[in-house]
Amino acid sequence: MAVRVGLAQLNLRLGDLDGNAGMVMAAYDEAVAAGAQVVVFSELTVTGYPPEDLLLKPAFIERAAAALGRIAEHTGPVPAVVGFPEGTGLDGPVRLWNSAALCSHGHVRGIFRKHLLPNYAVFDEQRYFVPGTEAGPLLQVGDVRVGVSICEDLWGPPRTADAAADDGGLPSIVGGEADTSPALAQVDMGAQLLVNLNGSPYRRGKQADREAVARTRSAALGVPVVYVNQVGGQDELVFDGSSFVTDADGSVVCRLPAFVEQVAVCDVAVPASPDTAAPAGSTDTERVGASARHSSRADGGAAHNALTPLLEPLEEVWRALVVATRDYVHKNGFSDVAVGLSGGIDSSAVAAIAADALGPQHVHGVSMPSRYSSDGSRTDAAQLAANLGIDFRTVPIEPAHAALAGMLDTHTGGADPASGPPGDPAADPAELAAADLTDQNLQSRIRGVLLMALSNRFGWLVLTTGNKTETSVGYTTLYGDTAGAFAVIRDVPKLLVYELCRWRNRQGDGERIPQSCIDKPPSAELRPDQRDDQSLPPYELLDPLVEAYVEGDLSAAEMLEQPELLDQYGADPGVVHRITRLVDIAEYKRRQSPPGPRITAKSFGKDRRMPITNFYR
Repeated sequence: MAVRVGLAQLNLRLGDLDGNAGMVMAAYDEAVAAGAQVVVFSELTVTGYPPEDLLLKPAFIERAAAALGRIAEHTGPVPAVVGFPEGTGLDGPVRLWNSAALCSHGHVRGIFRKHLLPNYAVFDEQRYFVPGTEAGPLLQVGDVRVGVSICEDLWGPPRTADAAADDGGLPSIVGGEADTSPALAQVDMGAQLLVNLNGSPYRRGKQADREAVARTRSAALGVPVVYVNQVGGQDELVFDGSSFVTDADGSVVCRLPAFVEQVAVCDVAVPASPDTAAPAGSTDTERVGASARHSSRADGGAAHNALTPLLEPLEEVWRALVVATRDYVHKNGFSDVAVGLSGGIDSSAVAAIAADALGPQHVHGVSMPSRYSSDGSRTDAAQLAANLGIDFRTVPIEPAHAALAGMLDTHTGGADPASGPPGDPAADPAELAAADLTDQNLQSRIRGVLLMALSNRFGWLVLTTGNKTETSVGYTTLYGDTAGAFAVIRDVPKLLVYELCRWRNRQGDGERIPQSCIDKPPSAELRPDQRDDQSLPPYELLDPLVEAYVEGDLSAAEMLEQPELLDQYGADPGVVHRITRLVDIAEYKRRQSPPGPRITAKSFGKDRRMPITNFYR
């Protein structure tokens, strides 16, 4: 036997209840026209995911229920499985479930409630929902019984943050006596096919973990699994879609493209059952015949049983950043962005991502040279803009720099604004260092003011350019290079920025990032002959250290106990302790910085919630 399943991988707009309902109904019609016998949507389809504290508003829950009602009224004999927040007691104590509605013939004919509520990494569902307790109902599609579950329910027993290592950890027991997932109970009830609704955010390597779980489930239980995920950017999260189907042997037989909105159909072979009568608690639908038609929302390509290859790792990250940037800009009502172009690698990467996301005509590069900016950096910024085809303008900051330094003269020791802040040669070295840092930060803050002024004047959204490594250790200027609305590479380590730029230049449409930007030693250029490695360890050493401390949650002592890390850091405990302290004390800067897309196992924001006032070292 086979069931033709419609997979609706949609780019939902969080909180746009009417708009989402319209998208769902259009996708349902498209899948039915392609011969789908059941159409599966993603987790919390009606609201978008994650709705966060909107769930605490009774009016929001009521309007979500009304939107679900319109979706249900739109359905015919082909059932639709739609995620929504289910609330009771809206006039008194409220109880909420993360639920899936089984809709057909104009009505909601059954509801499944999510059992396992993740409360680690970016997830905090226990703040809002109570767990479901019933494994059913099953959905009857023709002669096939279909079990429905939501996201975490497929993974098995509840997991701690340590056991999961984030939302990508594999369950330790599948199909064994400790398995508490609804999947096992549904197969025991007679389910021959499992469908799973997801709101699974992207991180590097996540798809391999998802498919490993589904393959293990299918092979252990002997039934196919249909995994449907949403796509698109939502604040700091980006969803890659990558919906897929595994057969009863555990092989992936259908995979939708990553980061692309699509409605597709897949013929799923299901194991025959000696008893085809609908079991108690099932939701009956009319038997629907198969059709040979197929459908796709992605560039008109056929999606019938499509098995889209997995993306190459660097392309995957680039596309995640592109989708996140596009959706943050557009979903917040903007069309154009401004990027400060220094001629360095970070601003070059951000400008290139923005050009791919929005089109070059919507990107405005602003060079703001100072007395310390090299000729090479100025020409590199101009060449980058020419390569990308973006608007380019130059606003020198020297007049403002000199004026502000002069205004501060009598209050900061009389440093000569024309030559920088060397001060009195006999002065205390600490005072000289403070004067130098003050002058550096002043330049960065002038640039932030100029970019925000252009934003006010032209309605451009400002993209910041700090990478994860520099953000981790506070190598940023608060109210300077952190001034803006969206931090495109906030979760991208420095060395990965270089890899992404090299990858982008290999894509056959010419050199986008000038090779000189990639080759030059990294520098903030805020004082003469400045290089990053004068203030920080080389990034080849710093990146893995930050990864171990931030993503691995290792202490400095634990890092120094690992031989492979000792080799990386030259067995110098001082470097390790210095960098971990810099990460700790920069928390106040990160708290005041704009959001950026999550691409690693632990980003700053939802993933890592550290106190600012903190004496633990």
